[in-house]
Amino acid sequence: MIDVRPVPAPPTILVVDDNGTNLAVLCRRLSRAGFVVIPCDTGRQALTVVAGGGIDLVLLDMIMPEVSGVDVLSTLRGSRATADLPVIVITGRSEPTAAVEALAAGADDWIAKPFSFEVLAARIDRVLARSARLTDLKRSNASLDARIAQRAIELGEAHAELAVTRADRIRLIASIQALSDQVERLNGSSAAS
Repeated sequence: MIDVRPVPAPPTILVVDDNGTNLAVLCRRLSRAGFVVIPCDTGRQALTVVAGGGIDLVLLDMIMPEVSGVDVLSTLRGSRATADLPVIVITGRSEPTAAVEALAAGADDWIAKPFSFEVLAARIDRVLARSARLTDLKRSNASLDARIAQRAIELGEAHAELAVTRADRIRLIASIQALSDQVERLNGSSAAS
């Protein structure tokens, strides 16, 4: 029997680097590793591409002219639509403050140039796996929220039915009491005759 399950699409990675050589090499290596790669050489262009959707991860150079990687990252984290988009910052700065700055701005990970492609690939896999777990968790939460909302509606309907039943019971008791009073009056007037 042939397995007909759909094959998941490879992740799409936006690579942002103002150095054309670095951009070309990184994009070629990532493509060979099986990723769909979108190259981008400015921060503004990166924000435009991300706004179009379909990006699974951003590899973001930290130091770029005009709009820095940190500025791009701050913009992404400031938008509800992209707040959880995985971002790995790539930097030529090796001092610890570079890592602190990238992580404080909201990076999921960072790596200093020059780096081993295998290390970058492992970090990409880890960040994408964590993103997939977060997406699953969000789906589960949305499903639970929908179930809670449905239960709240059902509970509201049950309360409304209970209120109607109580009102009917009160009317029935009043009717029975009125009939009982009438029977007593009739019995009292028959006994007097």
